[in-house]
Amino acid sequence: MLEHLNTDPANPSRVVILGRTGFVASNILKTCKFAGIPAIALGRENLDLTHKEASQALQAQLRRTDSLVFVSAIAPSRDAAAMTSNMRMVASVAQALSEQPVSHVVNISSDAVYSDTACLVHEGLPAAPTSSHGVMHRSREVLLTDVSRKHNIPIAHLRPSLLYGLEDPHNGYGPNRFRRQAQAGETIRLFGQGEEQRDHVAIEDVARIVVEVLRQQSKGTLNVATGRSLSFRNCAELAIKNAGAGDITGTPRQNPIIHRQFDVTARLKAFPAFSLTRFETGFQRSFKLIGS
Repeated sequence: MLEHLNTDPANPSRVVILGRTGFVASNILKTCKFAGIPAIALGRENLDLTHKEASQALQAQLRRTDSLVFVSAIAPSRDAAAMTSNMRMVASVAQALSEQPVSHVVNISSDAVYSDTACLVHEGLPAAPTSSHGVMHRSREVLLTDVSRKHNIPIAHLRPSLLYGLEDPHNGYGPNRFRRQAQAGETIRLFGQGEEQRDHVAIEDVARIVVEVLRQQSKGTLNVATGRSLSFRNCAELAIKNAGAGDITGTPRQNPIIHRQFDVTARLKAFPAFSLTRFETGFQRSFKLIGS
C-alpha cells in the first residue's frame, strides 16, 4: 500500500534517474520532461554502479532535495554473475544514500518478488520469490528499505507486471516478441497452446505512475498492473490481427498451466483518477507507431 506525503501533488525540485537508455528509464525520463519536472538520467557511460568507486561518484551527483529513481539493473537476472553485478549496484546506491540522503526514493522492482505460483497477487501477499530474478529484486528492496529507514528517506517500491512497448530490448515470450514475429510474417510458437493468463501493462503507464508517485511523494509498495489478465494465445492472435500476417502453432507442454491475476484495489485507492491502458488499445497503438 502507498501513503502520500504530499497533501497536494507537487513537482519535485529535481529527479535523478539511475538508468538512461534502458526501456524503463528512458520512458520515465521522457514522461518527467513532458510533465515539466527537471530530471537527469545517469547511465553506465557516465556512472557504472558496479565499479568500486561508484558510490562516491553517485554521492557527488546527488542533492538533499533530489528525488532518486532507481531503475538500473541487469535483467533478467538469471545467473550468479548477473546477481553479483546487481548486488554491487544496489550496494553503491545504498552507500551513496548513507553519505548523501535525498528527499525521496522510488525503486523500480518487479512482480517477480512474489511466488511464481501465486495466482491472485496483491500488496498484502508476502514476498516469496521462486526465481533468481525475483530474489534479486527482493534483495534490492530490503537493502534500500533499510538505508532509507536509517536516514528517514521516504521510499516507494513499484512492482510492475509484464511490460510491453516498442523499445523493449529483451524480446521475451509474450506481446513484444509476438509483435515482432507477426510483423516479420513468422510463426508464433506458444508454450503448450498459450493457455496461461498474464497481466500486461504498457510501459507508458508505468512511467506515468512513477511521475504520480514522485509528485505525491508516496512511500510504501504498489503493484503496477491493469487488473485484467489475457492468455498468451489471445496476445498472439491480436499480434496477427494487427500485423495482418503470421501464424500460430502450439508446442508440447513442459510445465503445468499457472495463471496470474492482480487485485488492483491498492492502485485504485492510491490513484482513483488514474486509468491504465486497455491491452488491446495499447498493443494496437504499438503497431501504428511502427508504421508512422
